[in-house]
Amino acid sequence: MRVTRWRWKRIFVWMIGLLVVIQLVPYGRAHSNPPVLQEPAWDTPGTRERVKASCFDCHSNETRWPGYASVAPVSWLVQYDVDTGRAHLNFSEWQRQQRHAVDAAEEVRTGDMPESYYTWMHAAARLSATDREQLAQSFEKMFGKRQGN
Repeated sequence: MRVTRWRWKRIFVWMIGLLVVIQLVPYGRAHSNPPVLQEPAWDTPGTRERVKASCFDCHSNETRWPGYASVAPVSWLVQYDVDTGRAHLNFSEWQRQQRHAVDAAEEVRTGDMPESYYTWMHAAARLSATDREQLAQSFEKMFGKRQGN
């Protein structure tokens, strides 16, 4: 019995040590919010507010960085999501082509966006079925529809 307890203690100590050491890896802690250059022409102020609550943390230069976003390995995941989200669609850099804007309505309508793990931790980002459909319709008005849909 002692050997098993000792083994678990060693595993626990190694895990704590590993968590401490990975805090030294800088990726995910250099959070930045570049300036907002240009937003899209919103169809209504309500659309902007809904998008701000549900999408801006990953799809704009106005990311709110929670405390857990500075603790590895979670910080790595948060930074990756923000980098990827901004690369696909950035509501703060509308002066450059946003190739994926036309996909936004379908992503929202099907429930692919916002991501479920994000809405689990951010209640304000949760969209009802009615909110989803209204937001999808607004996106279609603002950005158009993908051909064939």
